Amino acid sequence: MVRPETAAPAVNKSRIVLVKVIASSLRKGNIVDIDSKLYVVLTAENFHPGKGTPTTQVDMRRISDGVKTSQRYKTTDQVERAHVEDHEFSFLYQDGDGFHFMNQETYDQLHVSADIVGDYAAYLQEGMIVNLSVHEGVPVAMEIPQKVTLEIVDTEPVVKGQTASGSFKPAKLSNGVRTMVPTHITVGTRVVVNTGDGSYVERAKD
Repeated sequence: MVRPETAAPAVNKSRIVLVKVIASSLRKGNIVDIDSKLYVVLTAENFHPGKGTPTTQVDMRRISDGVKTSQRYKTTDQVERAHVEDHEFSFLYQDGDGFHFMNQETYDQLHVSADIVGDYAAYLQEGMIVNLSVHEGVPVAMEIPQKVTLEIVDTEPVVKGQTASGSFKPAKLSNGVRTMVPTHITVGTRVVVNTGDGSYVERAKD
């Protein structure tokens, strides 16, 4: 007796697995398949109006030619998310050609263009482990750690009486990014920040 095969996610010749997910679950760096073309998600924002249908606004870039497009879905609409090959790479250096990474398993080096790295460029540190999504040998999306530790290089001095909990002041990080930090934070202090928006998380414990 031959046992019937169970249904499996669709897989194309490029070893891309397509799985249906709801639009509200999409995140920056995800790869989606629309009309048999792959797009990388640049931003995905959910809107929940007081009245009306909740929606998800998705800005994307078509991988084949770099054309950008936007789509608005109902948050419960199903879209095909493509799971391309994901590998861990360590950041080596940046030069005029872009960014260079090394595969943690094979030690092969990979060049990644600035448009793939995007705003993450400011947070890359030598040796940082990132996740690169690769399609047919070409990097199409990148994810970096959600938090990094940086030093405060410029901020207003602590003023007596302004150390109330919940008060923040502008500051400049060692990577050039500007953020808001609690009033007790001084120049030279190492802090943990969110790489998604540069926001202060906590004072570094090291």
